[in-house]
This record gives sequence, C-alpha cells and structure tokens, in this order.
Amino acid sequence: MKKIEAIIKPFKLDEVKDALHEIGLQGITVTEVKGFGRQKGHTELYRGAEYIVDFLPKVKIEIVCTDEQVEKAVEAISESARTGRIGDGKIFILPIEDIIRVRTGEHGENAI
Repeated sequence: MKKIEAIIKPFKLDEVKDALHEIGLQGITVTEVKGFGRQKGHTELYRGAEYIVDFLPKVKIEIVCTDEQVEKAVEAISESARTGRIGDGKIFILPIEDIIRVRTGEHGENAI
C-alpha cells in the first residue's frame, strides 16, 4: 500500500477529484496549505505599499491506495493538475505499513 500526497493549485482540485473518481479511487483527504518552491512567491501592491507574498495558497491531497493503483493515480493527478506553468505542484509517494478502519477493526487493504 502507498500514500500519495499531492500539492496542487487550488483551482485544479475539482478536476483532480473527478479524475481520481474516474479511475475508481473514492477516499481522499484535502487540506488547504501554503508554501512555495521555485515559484518563490510574488510581489503585490496594497494601498500604495509593495509587499512580498512568499507563501502561496495550495491544496494538499492525500490518498491511500494499493500498489497496483499508484501508477494510475499519479497519472490522473499529473494530467488533471497540470497547467504547464510554474507552481503546478509536486506528488510524493510514501509506503504505508498498515491501515486500521476504526469502525470495524479491519486491517490492510480491506480497511481502504
């Protein structure tokens, strides 16, 4: 089992959610986050004063899936989140040791 964490632009969330649903992934966790990478923020003007906005709003999506689903999930996220511009985001893939469904006590892939 793997955990996929994807940091994407907020306006791409619905497209990514739909793409994941199309490949059969149902459970996702979404968090509003802020950060920067190569984009390094930008400068804005407010009441005549210039200031730097270095933490940009992003969305973090977390998915746990079987090893067989990882490639399809990564492809779905990449294709639906891509704008071709700087700041499109990153995808991280991490190993999952075990999952336990609290309600039933199921373990492993049955708990997904």
